[in-house]
Amino acid sequence: GKTSLLDALRGTDVVRGEAGGITQHIGAYQVTLKDKSKITFLDTPGHEAFTAMRARGADVTDIVVLVVAADDGLMPQTIEAINHTKAAGKPMIVAINKIDKHDANAQRVRERLLEHDIQVEMMGGETQDVEVSALKKIGLDDLIEKIQLQAELLDLQANPDRAAEGSVIEAKLDKGRGPVATVLVTRGTLKVGDVFVVGAESGKVRALVDDKGRQLKSAGPSMPVEVLGLSGTPSAGDQLQVVENEARAREVAEYRQSVLLQKRTTSAPTSLENMFSALRANAAIEYPLVVKADTQGTVEAIVASINKISTDLIKARVLHSGVGGITESDVTLAGASGAPIIGFHVRANAKAREIADRQKVALKYYDVIYDLIDEIRAGMAGELGPEAFETVVGRAEIREVFSAGKHGKAAGLLVTEGVIRKALKARITRNDVIIYNGEIASLRRFKDDVPEVRAGLECGVTFTQNFVDIKAGDYLETFEVELRERTL
Repeated sequence: GKTSLLDALRGTDVVRGEAGGITQHIGAYQVTLKDKSKITFLDTPGHEAFTAMRARGADVTDIVVLVVAADDGLMPQTIEAINHTKAAGKPMIVAINKIDKHDANAQRVRERLLEHDIQVEMMGGETQDVEVSALKKIGLDDLIEKIQLQAELLDLQANPDRAAEGSVIEAKLDKGRGPVATVLVTRGTLKVGDVFVVGAESGKVRALVDDKGRQLKSAGPSMPVEVLGLSGTPSAGDQLQVVENEARAREVAEYRQSVLLQKRTTSAPTSLENMFSALRANAAIEYPLVVKADTQGTVEAIVASINKISTDLIKARVLHSGVGGITESDVTLAGASGAPIIGFHVRANAKAREIADRQKVALKYYDVIYDLIDEIRAGMAGELGPEAFETVVGRAEIREVFSAGKHGKAAGLLVTEGVIRKALKARITRNDVIIYNGEIASLRRFKDDVPEVRAGLECGVTFTQNFVDIKAGDYLETFEVELRERTL
């Protein structure tokens, strides 16, 4: 309901094109109100995989509008959003959406919010709440009024006349325009031609584009813009700072890159314990993957979700994850490890497809993150193969050993429980240690071959593989193995 509510506020339509109704990209929109004041909305996806993005979103925002559906109450993502907001210490306005539905019950939502210590004003608390309907455009003015009221209380100010600073909300590799970052200016004014550093990348502002796709000359505080002219794709959440000249920008970016590299390459000092625990940890089967998506935040969300699926028996290992289409190098990397390539909102180019056909690399494309996770989970379960369950069918005690033929030996048994069947697998234990695993070659009662012998009867047995190390006092078990499909 978040995106539709934003649409209602903007008077435009974003939600129709979204797969599964999940906001896949953080959208930042500026809405100009009747009294010419402006509010910038960051649309964070509600899907739980975007926790990392939402955790970042709560750092750049001043006020959080929590959208709760009046008909389905609090979802796990809602609770997570509440926790992020609390952790960031930001004021919250609760918007109870879908109030036009017949089963809408706003009061129940207010009561449920009490469980997470959010007292709305009607319940005698501090938090403001508004009943809205994005579809029927009910209560939108109230919502905006409350946001403005809250903003006045907070007395939010920033100095526009200084070198700009900002936060990257989202970054992607655009086909025609190169690396593009959506930046929310936090203070100062960002102008075309400014030289800046963002994370471990540097650049010079080639163009600024606002949320409606218009080119701008400059962007003031709390204005969301797309910035073109970066040297590479930064990570979402990186800080952008304008610096005096390009030499300084390059120097800062290079230093930060070296720090990142050092972080990646240094590992813990090896002690024997570490080594053994590492070996033990590696006992799990690895399920390698290459992940490509259209934006940095999405990549992180997918990688985090994939890592969550891992169990003790199988671990997903993301060999490489990145922003942009699937390239030849992705395919060769995947081919070397036999990994499938996951493309989320991206496709492979012709050359990459050709190599993928040659090297038999699976290319899998997805639009909805839930489907992707479900399929990977199924793929990992399949990789483990079916699980074997065994049921013991019969037990017998070996009473005597006879010689049979030139070298063979036969065992005289008393069946103690169940059934000894010739068709089943058999094993012999001595003092509870298994000394033979195999099959029964022949099963006899008084010179006749029989298929099975029941408990309480005696019989004679010879084993395959000419197994002769049998002693009186050993035990024989026959068992069957059933294979079941695994689920993670």
